[in-house]
Amino acid sequence: MTKAEAEARIKKLREIINDYRYHYHVLDESIMSEAAADSLKHELSLLEDEYPELITPDSPTQRVAGRPLDKFTKVQHEKRMISLADVFSKEEIKDWITRNEKLIPGGEIAEFFTDIKMDGLACSLKYRDGVFYQAVTRGDGFVGEDVTMNVRTIENVPLRIPFSAEHPSFSDTSRSRPSLRGSLARGAPVVAPRSLKEGVPAEIEVRGEIVIFKKDFEKINEARRKNGEEEYANPRNLAAGSVRQLDPKVAASRPLRFIAYDLVTPDSPTWHDAYEMLRKMRFQTSGEDRVWKYNELPELMKYIRELDDYRKGLKFNTDGMVIKINDRAVYDRLGIVGKTPRGAVAFKFPAEESTSVVRDIVISIGRTGATTPVALFDPVVVAGSTVRHATLHNADEIERLDIRIGDTVVIYKAGDIIPQVKEVLLTLRPDGTKKFDFEEALRMQYPELDFERPTGEVVYRVKGETTDFILKRAIEYYASKPALNIEGLGEKNVEALVKTGLVKSLPDLYRLTVGEVMKLERFGEVSARNLVKAIEGAKNPKLAKFITALGIRHVGAQTATLLARKFGSLEKIMAASEDELVAIPDIGAVMAKSIMAWTNDEENVKMLAEMKELGVKVQDEDVTGLPLNGKSYIVTGTLSSMGREEAEDKLRELGATVTSSVTKNTTALIVGEKPGKSKMDKAEKLGIKVIGEDEFLELVK
Repeated sequence: MTKAEAEARIKKLREIINDYRYHYHVLDESIMSEAAADSLKHELSLLEDEYPELITPDSPTQRVAGRPLDKFTKVQHEKRMISLADVFSKEEIKDWITRNEKLIPGGEIAEFFTDIKMDGLACSLKYRDGVFYQAVTRGDGFVGEDVTMNVRTIENVPLRIPFSAEHPSFSDTSRSRPSLRGSLARGAPVVAPRSLKEGVPAEIEVRGEIVIFKKDFEKINEARRKNGEEEYANPRNLAAGSVRQLDPKVAASRPLRFIAYDLVTPDSPTWHDAYEMLRKMRFQTSGEDRVWKYNELPELMKYIRELDDYRKGLKFNTDGMVIKINDRAVYDRLGIVGKTPRGAVAFKFPAEESTSVVRDIVISIGRTGATTPVALFDPVVVAGSTVRHATLHNADEIERLDIRIGDTVVIYKAGDIIPQVKEVLLTLRPDGTKKFDFEEALRMQYPELDFERPTGEVVYRVKGETTDFILKRAIEYYASKPALNIEGLGEKNVEALVKTGLVKSLPDLYRLTVGEVMKLERFGEVSARNLVKAIEGAKNPKLAKFITALGIRHVGAQTATLLARKFGSLEKIMAASEDELVAIPDIGAVMAKSIMAWTNDEENVKMLAEMKELGVKVQDEDVTGLPLNGKSYIVTGTLSSMGREEAEDKLRELGATVTSSVTKNTTALIVGEKPGKSKMDKAEKLGIKVIGEDEFLELVK
């Protein structure tokens, strides 16, 4: 991306993020999911990191949140309520640690404190002489809104902080901190923490999140459903809207809870100490049964993985975990950059939704002749895995979404498995995009086929070919000599298997039993046993043969060999991008589109997974050490010792490339009886070596 392109993208990202933040933080409305917004903010942050000269004071990365509403009295925070920078991987956490260790070397960054990142309304509670007197929302971080009367109604907010023998005073935290060892802290000294003020401080400020538990939220929506009322969108918006009601009775009627995460005053030596004091003060905190301090990165990452597993069982919604340098003196010394402290980050769990840019739309033809459009986009992580494509189902869905090549889209996983396009972010649409013409795309990608859309259906199908006809043709090719060469799966036997319903898909071949096949008219016990044995023997095919057998349009034996040699495994071929395919000699744009359409078709992906479960294990390709690796041959004429296909297979097995036309890159032309005159003439013109059958047999011994 050039600087000019980055500048244009940054401008549009800022516009949509600012619009989202206004609706979300000021109006309590959600115009997109928080996960999608996080993805856009992360993209903006990365672009600004790459082009720091494009950062402006009004960028969303340089502020905390939207301005306060005018409904409540404005209150200035004595200490700014900051936001945290997001990280998404172990590598980004390591980079954060390394940056801080450069600023404060010597092992002082020795321990990390973690906390669950709650999805609620940030709020500050103030106590004077142990008695609650004010609650202020975060607002823009500098100025918030006074919501004291509403927060006073929240049952778990202490109106007076209790101190007794069971809940010791602040002076009880003056224990020594042990020295730490580990990959992140070597030789850290023993440091006595700063003492807290004796007894109850005159002023106490506690910060946390106001949330609604998931079970309570469901009860509220259940009641609204019964009353025929519109359901609330999510617990966070409902909690925020409840706190911002002018009438405290509304807040009192809602099951709001305050979950504390910081003790601002009095100061504490560590974040862990602050948590201990919050609990002594009877504030509710998140995950009270968990261990929160970690000395080493492996321990920290282990906990992150554990939390990702059980977070769906938490009482409240969460999308990540806060990681802080535990020593608050070190934390404070690191300072703040822009809107975020250096001493803390928010690790975001794999998003249920994310955003990416559509690079192409290809159309796949399934085994029934039905067409399926597939959107190809830049790789993006959704719900823990990298996805590069999503089905668009049919022409009507493309029309409904108005999705175009070049659009930025929101992607989610249906049932946490299948990638889907949720919506198009129209404000990020580039100038000059064109509506996707489904019929024109079919003509361009499949000029040799005719399609029709039967009345009352939403799917275009190949005209004049029935489902059974297409299936039989696919099985015959799968079992043919250029492919897996499965003896016994000729035209008539395939007809019998399909007609009786024993085989409804390619994976069904591997489910056949001798008893089932014996019942067919054409089979006895011996022939049935031989067929099942032959199919069983095809469970460990060579990669190039298997790719050929799949019958991908425009992909014959030679192209399959090129793919196998380039990528080495079926998994890598399935994950290949269009650019990677086009970069292979002899694979052009049309062929690449055809391959992408097949490998990105949901039905084909399921079919391969089904075969794998049935025991089909495709061999990886390894040409290292093969004697003809890197050489190119052409066979012309009739050989007396073997057929041309067999000869070409022998060459490929030894690492050679077999082509159909003579070029300057051809190693030799192999000729039998009655060779092609044009090939002979071109070989002579280019000075290409010509060898006979005897020399060929010596070559492939």
